[in-house]
Amino acid sequence: MSDSLKYALVHEWLTPHATGGSELVVKEILAQIEADLYALIDFESSNPQSYLFNRQIGTTFLQHFPLARSGVQKYLPLLPLAIEQLDLRAYDVILSSAHAVAKGVLTTPQQLHICYCHTPMRYAWDLTFDYLHSSLAGKGPQGILTRYLLHWLRQWDVISANRVDYFIANSDHTARRIWRCYRRPAQVIYPPIHLERFCFQPQKQDFYLTVCRLVSYKKVELIVRAFNQLGRSLVVIGTGPELEKIRQIAQDNVQVLGWQSDDQVQQYMSHARAFVYMACEDFGMALIEAQACGTPVIAYGAGGALETVQDIRQQKASGTGLLFPEQTQEVLVETIKEFEQLDGKFQPETLRSHASQFDHLQFRQRYLLFVEQCIEQFQAGKFR
Repeated sequence: MSDSLKYALVHEWLTPHATGGSELVVKEILAQIEADLYALIDFESSNPQSYLFNRQIGTTFLQHFPLARSGVQKYLPLLPLAIEQLDLRAYDVILSSAHAVAKGVLTTPQQLHICYCHTPMRYAWDLTFDYLHSSLAGKGPQGILTRYLLHWLRQWDVISANRVDYFIANSDHTARRIWRCYRRPAQVIYPPIHLERFCFQPQKQDFYLTVCRLVSYKKVELIVRAFNQLGRSLVVIGTGPELEKIRQIAQDNVQVLGWQSDDQVQQYMSHARAFVYMACEDFGMALIEAQACGTPVIAYGAGGALETVQDIRQQKASGTGLLFPEQTQEVLVETIKEFEQLDGKFQPETLRSHASQFDHLQFRQRYLLFVEQCIEQFQAGKFR
């Protein structure tokens, strides 16, 4: 990596509640590239528990808006305008980590912009109708305004994609979505998993586990209803707008624990009989984390799960889980029953080995190499 170049890294938002896969990517990039960090809002540099504590981070006018700390998404119409106010002219290379608007920063022809895209803006594309049907904002007269806003966001999203010189996708599934939305190719580099953080445990206990944000598209309600029907023990970890709804429908065999610390999540994950997941994710880091613990995965067979879970019915020697074809309670019930018939066929060591290909050291090597290649091509005047 050239020491003569000056780097900026742009991320969406930095708060104590934002601790997902995209934030892990930011942390890994900063561990290997000396870059100044920018975001729409920053409440991490004042957090003593954060690795960003006391770091200088550039922000936008949204930093001073009421309740921004609890979720800047409430100011969705202003996000494109805000990100365009970041003045990055002092930098040679712009690195962005984007799942909403970070890729929309303004650059000059002399600047190289490489975007690690976690997903094209989901609520503007794939989840538009889910959002409209499940939210009050999608109903009545205000629904017309919401539809227009989403229409405008899609237009801005495509325009801002043209400001990126090179795209990286976190999975083949995301690369296909980038092509569909932006008609741009993307290099696939899987996000980093710190395998050493996940305790390998071959001896399992008699409960199933799901861990995720409790929002409608994750389909946790269907998982809970399936386990209500089966009477099997299920632990649900996560928080979100559907938390109370999930608690109300859960029967005695289902524990809804809400938010738990990373250490507690890892303990549950390492001892669970299987990890159950019903969402269609662009990658799905939790599926890899479970396998790193030697825990089989039962997941909806779409999106990133097709790249991270090997169905034991097709891969008898190297199977790491079961994939089911439909997001319905009935199909999940039948898949759980089939899993229990195959339970002894899974080899925890095989699951751990499969997860190792997603280790953070692999990410570092591939990301650095790709950035170096992009710099060489850009400096030589070669463009895709």
